[in-house]
Amino acid sequence: MDLAYVCEWEKKPKSNHCPSIPLVCAWSCRNLIAFTTDLRNEEEKDLTHMVHIIDTEHPWDVYSVNSGHTEVITCLEWDQSGSRLLSADADGHIKCWSMTDHLANSWESTVGSVVEGDPVVALSWLHNGVKLALHVEKSGASNFGEKFSRVKFSPSLTLFGGKPMEGWIAVTISGLVTVSLLKPNGQVLTATESLCRLRCRVALADVAFTGGGNIVVATSDGSSTSPVQFYKVCVSVVNEKCKIDTEILPSLFMRCTTDPARKDKYPAITHLKFLARDMSEQVLLCASNQNNSIVECWSLRKEGLPVNNIFQQISPVVGDKQPMILKWRILSATNDLDRVSAVALPKLPISLTNTDLKVANDTKFFPGLGLALAFHDGSVHIVHRLSLQMMAVFYGSSSQRPVDEPTLKRPRTAGPLVHFKAMQLSWTSLALAGVDSHGKLSMLRISPSMGHVLDMNMSLRHLLFLLEYCMVTGYDWWDILLHVQPSMVQNLVEKLHEEYMRQNAALQQVLSTRIVAMKASLCKLSSSTIARVCDYHAKLFLIAISCTLKSLLRPHFLNTPDKSPGDRLTEICSKITDVDIDKVMINLKTEEFVLEMTTLQSLQQLIQWVGDFVLYLLASLPNQGSPVRPGHSFLRDGASLGMFRELMVVIRIWGLLKPSCLPVYTATSDTQDSMSLLFRLLTKLWLCCREENHITEPDDALIDECCLLPSQLLIPNIDWLPINDGIISKLQNKQLVRLQFGKAPGLVGHTVSSQFDAFVRAPGQPKIDHLRRLHLGAYPTEECKSCTRCGCVTMLKSPNKVTAVKQWEQRWIKNCLCGGLWRKMPLSYS
Repeated sequence: MDLAYVCEWEKKPKSNHCPSIPLVCAWSCRNLIAFTTDLRNEEEKDLTHMVHIIDTEHPWDVYSVNSGHTEVITCLEWDQSGSRLLSADADGHIKCWSMTDHLANSWESTVGSVVEGDPVVALSWLHNGVKLALHVEKSGASNFGEKFSRVKFSPSLTLFGGKPMEGWIAVTISGLVTVSLLKPNGQVLTATESLCRLRCRVALADVAFTGGGNIVVATSDGSSTSPVQFYKVCVSVVNEKCKIDTEILPSLFMRCTTDPARKDKYPAITHLKFLARDMSEQVLLCASNQNNSIVECWSLRKEGLPVNNIFQQISPVVGDKQPMILKWRILSATNDLDRVSAVALPKLPISLTNTDLKVANDTKFFPGLGLALAFHDGSVHIVHRLSLQMMAVFYGSSSQRPVDEPTLKRPRTAGPLVHFKAMQLSWTSLALAGVDSHGKLSMLRISPSMGHVLDMNMSLRHLLFLLEYCMVTGYDWWDILLHVQPSMVQNLVEKLHEEYMRQNAALQQVLSTRIVAMKASLCKLSSSTIARVCDYHAKLFLIAISCTLKSLLRPHFLNTPDKSPGDRLTEICSKITDVDIDKVMINLKTEEFVLEMTTLQSLQQLIQWVGDFVLYLLASLPNQGSPVRPGHSFLRDGASLGMFRELMVVIRIWGLLKPSCLPVYTATSDTQDSMSLLFRLLTKLWLCCREENHITEPDDALIDECCLLPSQLLIPNIDWLPINDGIISKLQNKQLVRLQFGKAPGLVGHTVSSQFDAFVRAPGQPKIDHLRRLHLGAYPTEECKSCTRCGCVTMLKSPNKVTAVKQWEQRWIKNCLCGGLWRKMPLSYS
């Protein structure tokens, strides 16, 4: 483990951020981190309870909001989609936060619930019934279905038709359990019930879910001499009212309290966690004194109940009729440790059983098998989540201490002055975020080999396996990129493509855009592949335009064959290899391509991009030997060239209806039919590479004709995506990066040289809306948003009123082309 970056608060004379007690943080599957601090105002001497949300790629761009909680925030919890956040406080108030306009740096609280005056100690969203198990031992399998299997898991509560009902469950300090359900009409249905008849104080609690749709709650009063109690909670809706039923389950006493040598050594239980939200059979307990801690892992098992011989003679036990009982058994325990300050559990649903303490050699150091323990001396240990054996360690150093503190004032005997008060592992367990006692955020990189020496192929296999997992689940893969060195990029991209091509056609179609976005983010990490980033984003844009334009086509008669006009267009264009665009057009039913004039005119900007890109590609063909030029990979991509060819045919037909929708070319001759010329050259190039296994080089005649293009037509400048201003490329050299909240660092990324001139815009040049293909001017007056991953920029509010364009914009309302989240940009963005 090593520190990737540290982000701290700027010290202000009148107010400063101080850690709340307890401090909490949460990490979403979209790689957003939420954490709390208290903002102390020195003049008014009051505390404001703040919630901060950051994107791990732009940690300085923090969204801080006054939570409105009157008491300290005790819990934060993301939902399964990573788009909503729950916060609960010590006064029993629970708030649900959601994105405003789908922006990662703009949040608002719309709904909530309350158990007046009763502090919340545990909080969770209800389970939606989706569980995907990872089979680490099958990471070398060819089929994604073998590596990742859907587990039969029932939602906590279902609506009519089996749709899971959304909501949350909370446990309060007085032993109450409260459930709030979000009805489809926006109302909140809330019910509160006691966990058991004899209510007692609950100092610690956690929530887990069973495959049968039940909820399990674990509670402790904080004393290690008291039992850890477990309850089954069933939620139902009866007559439009929420109903809660509870049942007591077997309890346990910590082993350290039954050991005579340690009976009074650890008086308090300080941490109580289920190993996973959907694993109610395994629980982690930590008991502590002022200086030391001990950690125990327990498992719930079914065991046969021994029957006395007398009763066996009366009624012998036959086969499976032996009475069974549920009983907690200790799996493992640590020796005496330093005092534990925080615990972070893995979120990867790795398929393990209670007996899998000894895992195969090639997978026993897999990152998802470890949980993190932070100690008061500033160190962090990763231990196996079942055996609790040490897997990796990080020692806090003086770099974690306040920068402005003189060295002489630091006590030499004591450890580091700060330690993590809250920690969270990323969803692939390759990164760890910790918030320390100064409210500072530290990002730790956890090696895929868990600090053990594994050969490069094994480390690459782990990274590849987790990339595939993110591809299948739709989770963000930023934390995997932390470990990708420039030398690995080419290998990973090739292996990822190989694995993708092994899947069936239906799955390939589902994952087609996600793998392109993943390749783009990988290629950004190496100077030798950075030009391909533009190609991948252009391919995403091409796929989106092709889908949108084809979706506008309607069959002329309702009782048409199974194939849509778009499918017939693809089929005919692939069969007819004629270089004359008009001859290809004759084979189509032009009546299926009739659209309203306003629709055609509104699509002109997208049509213009298609025409410009085709011209740019053909003009760059004579320079195809230079792989650092953007557009290079398109010259041998038969599928993409075929897509351009189909769009050229559609545009040609639409041009007959509305000439003003055609792409505009600046030609040297008035009689030049630019579209026919470009279609002829494009078809010749497409014929060279339409079969992926039999790609031939373009002949000299084609290259000569492409060489003449600049003298016949004005070659346009293509507006590529800007170099992203994120942090990931600055972490390549594995040196600690120091950042400050609210203050963007200088330009990050590779040194810009002449070969990357295509990516850079000089100051004062017009900016462009990358999705609408509109020029915004050198200093845009419209509010814009940018993608947190690829840097794509687009206007926040739509200037269009035409339905077809609104449909295009609606495709990107939640996510960018690459799947990244949006963040609002300042008006004077550069």
